[in-house]
Amino acid sequence: MMLKPVVATIAVITLAAPTAIAQRLLVAQKGEGSLAIVDPAAGKVIASIPEGGFTGHEVIASPDGRLAFVPIYGDSGVGRPGTDGHNMVVVDIASAKVIGNVDWGHGVRPHMPIFGKDGMLYVTTELDKTISIIDPKSLQIVGAIPTGQPESHMLALSHDGQHGYTANVGPGTVSVLDIPGRKTVAVIPISANTQRISISPDDKWVFTADQTQPRLAVIDTATNKVGLWVPLEGVAYGTAPTLDGKFLLVTLPKNGKLAVVDINTMKVVRSIQTPPDPEEVLVRPGNKTAYISCVASHTVAELDLATSKITRTIDDGKNSDGIAWAGR
Repeated sequence: MMLKPVVATIAVITLAAPTAIAQRLLVAQKGEGSLAIVDPAAGKVIASIPEGGFTGHEVIASPDGRLAFVPIYGDSGVGRPGTDGHNMVVVDIASAKVIGNVDWGHGVRPHMPIFGKDGMLYVTTELDKTISIIDPKSLQIVGAIPTGQPESHMLALSHDGQHGYTANVGPGTVSVLDIPGRKTVAVIPISANTQRISISPDDKWVFTADQTQPRLAVIDTATNKVGLWVPLEGVAYGTAPTLDGKFLLVTLPKNGKLAVVDINTMKVVRSIQTPPDPEEVLVRPGNKTAYISCVASHTVAELDLATSKITRTIDDGKNSDGIAWAGR
């Protein structure tokens, strides 16, 4: 793989004063080619930062809450013809400015960024069939892990730092990665098509959504096999466990609902109406609130986890998709 990192004015992060970091919700404005910064207290977008070209679909904040990393995927969807993104921008959240860039030097369609236990940033690079490893301080690409499959679109990392799991959309598989060894150790068949992926807080279960039937695959990480299937009301998309490990939140885009699965029994225990087209779900630190990006509705729905009620919606821009939390 051709390595061509471009380091911009990233040194600015070393100059930041040791002041408190404001809590912010980050939203990838897929339909506008920009990143939205939302004040969660006010419930409104306070800044929208152009990404300098094509669209970023996902975003992650640095652990200290100061920076946002946005891979620029391109102007199409997974497996569809279109432009092939080749870079990732770095945004200073406080100043709402792009301050850095990583360029792979060729089209890779970078998509899902996640910070690992080792402090490295792991980014899915679909067209290379890899996960790229990036040092977030130097913005150098320091390695890659092959997935052995095309369309490795989404990524989940185990909390112990040992394993990664990719949802390979078109093949309908999940690749199991040895993170320290930088290799693929298993490829698990799911269905003809799968989407999104998450892992339980205890690292025992990995969840991915079958796109051909209304069911959720539950992978036993001890055996690297589908341990069971959870029947659903509709075809699922995004998933996220609550931080206490008790429940799994599952978006059902065509139903306009969020299913809540009891992880102990692996059964749906409630269904929550959302704005149309819920896709990605994020549990806020503190485990009291979740945010649901409702893409075609151009909103983020705020969910009270104690009452299972939508408390408000936030207008977030055209076809906004990926969401992330910045700050403690």
